[in-house]
Amino acid sequence: MKIFVVAGEKSGDLLGAKLMQALRRTAPDATVEGVGGEAMAREGLRSLFPIEDIAVMGLTSIIAHIPRLIARIEQTSRAVIGTRPDALVLIDSPDFTHRVARRVRRRAPEIPIVDYVSPTIWAWRPGRAAAMRAYVDRVLALFPFEPSAHERLGGPPCVFVGHPLVEHLDELRPNADEARARDSEPSVFLLMPGSRRSEIQRLMPPFGQVLHNVAQRGRRMDVILPAVAHLEADIREELRSWPYKPQVVVGDQPKLAAFRRARVALVASGTATLELALAGVPMAVAYKVSRVEELAKHFINVPSIVLANLVLGENVVPEFLQRDCNPDALTNALGPLFSGGPERERQLAAFAGIDTMLTPAGGERPSEAAARNVLEVAGWR
Repeated sequence: MKIFVVAGEKSGDLLGAKLMQALRRTAPDATVEGVGGEAMAREGLRSLFPIEDIAVMGLTSIIAHIPRLIARIEQTSRAVIGTRPDALVLIDSPDFTHRVARRVRRRAPEIPIVDYVSPTIWAWRPGRAAAMRAYVDRVLALFPFEPSAHERLGGPPCVFVGHPLVEHLDELRPNADEARARDSEPSVFLLMPGSRRSEIQRLMPPFGQVLHNVAQRGRRMDVILPAVAHLEADIREELRSWPYKPQVVVGDQPKLAAFRRARVALVASGTATLELALAGVPMAVAYKVSRVEELAKHFINVPSIVLANLVLGENVVPEFLQRDCNPDALTNALGPLFSGGPERERQLAAFAGIDTMLTPAGGERPSEAAARNVLEVAGWR
């Protein structure tokens, strides 16, 4: 059994590593080749090329690297066809991985293709679902509402395999001492302005003013700002003008430790909202994009941009976008979350069941469910 896996960025690399572990447990003789990063390398993958070659974000960066990206798409496609795997697994990064898949399907249509992580067809460019039927045999969805979205939009067969975060609940949820710290003074207040440079530039100024406002109201706080390593310098530069400075922590373990003690968070929209919901931390969500990007809102068809809200099926987490993302609105939203009032209790009650919603039927681990589906498509017995 040969599986070819193509992951295009860090989050895909982590998913790929978990998938490799699960494949090894289920089918010990299976071999994995492909493209991945450090996590997949630790599981034995010799990547076709460094994942950094294709992990580019933002329109400007993509345009600047078009020749290299085209070359890597062709190189990857040829490697897949030359390997003749029992299945090709695409992990996220659809701008890269789907171009590989289309070339493989044209040149070697007998190779089954699995897409692990559905594109956001339920929010943006729904026509992609029907187009995917031509080159994807099965989609493995992280969110429970995605199979019905693919069915409604004419997409490929789609199976909910669960979200990888539920395999890390022990790291996200507090022990008894940490739970007591959430209700003690000073409160731990998390600021999470994002993991992209554009997010830092747009959200740090209002976040700094919010922190000043909350402090001026007499709130006793230990303020923690988890940062990704490549943006630490940018964040510290922004903090130079803040009168009230948070503690900056870098890396996953300090971030998770902060989650387990936090009482409230102010966070940029993204996967962090799911992490905080699973950790049981009430939050307010903020986001800003450029004026050009703001025009896209007319083509986005979702009731919320907060992943936790979409999973829960109700807008329990308040969100503040564009002009609404201002210090006064954010400060007013956070006040009731520090206290024990109905706004805080509503979020906590909703978050109590979100791990079940993100777990596949029967309580199977998401990585195991993903591996089982890959092997099924590959014809393993």
